[in-house]
Amino acid sequence: MKNQTQTTKSNPILSIVKYGDPILRKKVKDITDFTSLPDMTEKMFNTMYEENGIGLAANQVGWSLNLLVLDTSNLEDEANNEPYIFINSKIISTEGSIVLEEGCLSVPDIRADIIRPETITLQYQDLNQNFHENTFSGIVSRVIQHELDHLQGKFFIDYLPPAKKLLINKRLLEIAEKGRPSTGIIL
Repeated sequence: MKNQTQTTKSNPILSIVKYGDPILRKKVKDITDFTSLPDMTEKMFNTMYEENGIGLAANQVGWSLNLLVLDTSNLEDEANNEPYIFINSKIISTEGSIVLEEGCLSVPDIRADIIRPETITLQYQDLNQNFHENTFSGIVSRVIQHELDHLQGKFFIDYLPPAKKLLINKRLLEIAEKGRPSTGIIL
């Protein structure tokens, strides 16, 4: 596992892997050993909060594992205030569609309107290895889909039409080289 840990405010904070790193384009492996997951998820939450994110996939911190965390409680219109941990997740059904603006900690300063299913039914495990099947909609559904894309080696920008991809190409190269683009953009 390639990761560098730094300590901030006595919480372990992990480095966010940026666009251009090959781990972000590889499909992750399902988890069979749950032993280290409580510590790993705590570090992921600390990192996500430090970066002002609302979701984080394990490969975004250098771990090629089917693991994601999310917490949308800091959003103004979000009634749901519980953090989630999803292990070995897969979407088993979708319904409807909705366009919302997305951004990404691994693709900083680039945002775009992306169409996705409005409601999903997700199959997953928890930290105790129990299996669950739940239906999610709204922003929680959106974040789950965004993070699951990461776990499949896909970015939100992959949904953009070719003309919009051309507009961000220079910025993507800058992220791959320097970790940030020289200027941000909202498409």
